[in-house]
Amino acid sequence: MSSDLPRSETGKSPSRIARRGFVLGGLAVLGVGALGSARWFNVSAQVSGGDMTAPEAREAALAGEITLVDIRRPDEWARTGVPEGGVGIDMRRDDFIAELLTQTGGDRDTPVALICARGVRSARLSARLKEAGFTRIIDVPEGMLGSGAGPGWVKRGLPVVRQ
Repeated sequence: MSSDLPRSETGKSPSRIARRGFVLGGLAVLGVGALGSARWFNVSAQVSGGDMTAPEAREAALAGEITLVDIRRPDEWARTGVPEGGVGIDMRRDDFIAELLTQTGGDRDTPVALICARGVRSARLSARLKEAGFTRIIDVPEGMLGSGAGPGWVKRGLPVVRQ
């Protein structure tokens, strides 16, 4: 019994080949999406070396041992608040370093802990601040919303201040 449908060189109908292409394309999109999500949620983050967990950062900030800086945007502060004991300075500000120096009394050797949403921006900014001469930059890699390093300030139920 032969069919009047056209066949490709492989002997398969074009619709079957198209379905396979569609499935493979869909799997590729899912794979790229999963990789993007893993980066966004910073699933590979860990607390290491000079890093701090959210509770450690809170305790040190309240004790006056560090300057805790929430580097997120004002709209993010409005949604979750700023960590108790911390100060919000939007990292996009042109005068970010000048404002940070104001917070540290002009001392680039003062311990400064950076927190963002999930630890991605704080890790990047840590490197930039070290290049700018700050000697004691600490990352809070779990951030406000959680990452691979921990559940985050908000999920831990740590206090926040609304700005």
